[in-house]
Amino acid sequence: MATTSKHQLLILALAVALVAGLFLLPKVIVKPKEAKATLAQDGARTANRDNGAAAPSVGGMDAMGKPEGATAEQPHMTIPAAQRSEINGLLAKYKATNSADLTGRLRLAQELAAKYKAVEKFDSAGYYFEQVALARPGEQAWKRAADEYFEAYSFAATEERQKLLGAKCQELYEKVLKNNPDNLDAKTNLGMAYMASADPVKGITLIREVLAADPRNEKALYNLGFLAIQSSQFDRAVERFQELIKVNAENVNGQFYLGVALAQTGAKAEARKAFEKAKSLSTDPALAASVDEQLQKLN
Repeated sequence: MATTSKHQLLILALAVALVAGLFLLPKVIVKPKEAKATLAQDGARTANRDNGAAAPSVGGMDAMGKPEGATAEQPHMTIPAAQRSEINGLLAKYKATNSADLTGRLRLAQELAAKYKAVEKFDSAGYYFEQVALARPGEQAWKRAADEYFEAYSFAATEERQKLLGAKCQELYEKVLKNNPDNLDAKTNLGMAYMASADPVKGITLIREVLAADPRNEKALYNLGFLAIQSSQFDRAVERFQELIKVNAENVNGQFYLGVALAQTGAKAEARKAFEKAKSLSTDPALAASVDEQLQKLN
């Protein structure tokens, strides 16, 4: 699928940059010490969605967390014309619906969230899911909104947008955990959202708490492994990814990044096995090409 290729190209481009000692960002290359939030984003993105990727949203957010460019006045202009027209119609109905008609407004908000999600405008989807949660709060309602903002955070292209979306994720996942402190998926995502904040240590602590509660949690293992690569703790990264593939040997990204970490430690034979395993698990030609390139570097 096209989305799978896009996703694999993104993570593989990053892996290549890691091997070279640099981290690749959209249209810019930065040094490792400047890339913490971006690496957190990529770890979050690939941990949550191994089978495809989404186009980054181009809208901003106002101080209240409402997506700019996704309002009734100015919907996203990158949406295909037919879908934009449909969304415009729903937005007009939503705006015109009397606030006393709560059922009607919530139905329209849910429809808008679904439509925006379908066209991969996750900040907008999050906003309308949040309107539903504000009216009818609960663990699942808050998590639907938080998860959409987290998708948008995973693709934020600027530091300012990373911080805005990360803060929104923190706000909403805290509400999820207030309803259910044992929601480990929410806690893991909250931890990754904190990686773009002034307190990344809190993020790592949260993810470690998830792993303490569930030692086989794939997302937590993956993200801790990815963060270990970020901080050049390659031996630790190897441990995390080895734990991950014990849980799920068919985790393509886990196998690939195990190869990246092993290569950094000088364990070329083991790295080769991990890369070849990753290649065997996917039919994506982009993945195959990148694995072949990495294998050549091991010679």
